[in-house]
Amino acid sequence: MQNFARPQMPRVSLMFNCFALLWGLLSGILLKNASVMACPSSCHCIDKNGLMVVQCMSRNLEKIPPNLPKETVVLLLAANHITHIPNHAFRELHYLQELDLSDNDIETVDMGAFQGVSDSLLVLDLSNNHIQSVPKEAFARLRAKISLSNNPWHCECTLQEVLRELRLDPETVNEVICHTAVQEEYAGKPVIQVLDSGINFCNFHHKTTDVAMFVTMFGWFTMVIAYVIYYVRHNQEDARRHLEYLKSLPSNSQISKDFDTISTVL
Repeated sequence: MQNFARPQMPRVSLMFNCFALLWGLLSGILLKNASVMACPSSCHCIDKNGLMVVQCMSRNLEKIPPNLPKETVVLLLAANHITHIPNHAFRELHYLQELDLSDNDIETVDMGAFQGVSDSLLVLDLSNNHIQSVPKEAFARLRAKISLSNNPWHCECTLQEVLRELRLDPETVNEVICHTAVQEEYAGKPVIQVLDSGINFCNFHHKTTDVAMFVTMFGWFTMVIAYVIYYVRHNQEDARRHLEYLKSLPSNSQISKDFDTISTVL
């Protein structure tokens, strides 16, 4: 009697289940460490109780590192050589709460620099940089506590409008100094102190604009008057020469007399 082998299906099923379990565990480990694996080479990423801290301090960076972990909650970029904050620099970091850009060489901040993090950001440090002015839109809708101390600010209307909308760090607010100003007498004084005294830089701006318009209009008016005088004098000279030429021509009576004289002689 021929013997048939018993089916091996239960064993195959068991092996498949074990493989699936191992694959699930491996995938979980990979996903858990994905943020750490995505950490830029110039930074050090730390998971502190589920909060992703990206430490890029004192790394001689000249730009904000690309491809930062999307789970970043704290981003430390202090003590580098960053000079510019471009548009949408942090828009992928939807969980970002603290951003430290202090002690850099930042001179310019684009108007869309902090778009994408305005709702999540709680602390922003831009102290000890080289910022003189920022566009009004740069800090639009930011709710973060902001430090702007120790920058060479130029105190004028735009800065006044920017500060009006910000929540400045109360511990450093008196260190926001007018390095230069539309009125030289306010240079070297804390911006808040000047504004609290009732000074309105926007009034100076309007006065300066009015003076510039007046000077421009006066310049155009002077040019028009000069042209009219030149035109009149030039035409007068031409008219005088034309008149002298006409006077030098013989008159009809003189021509008639000359003609009679010639006829008599003949």
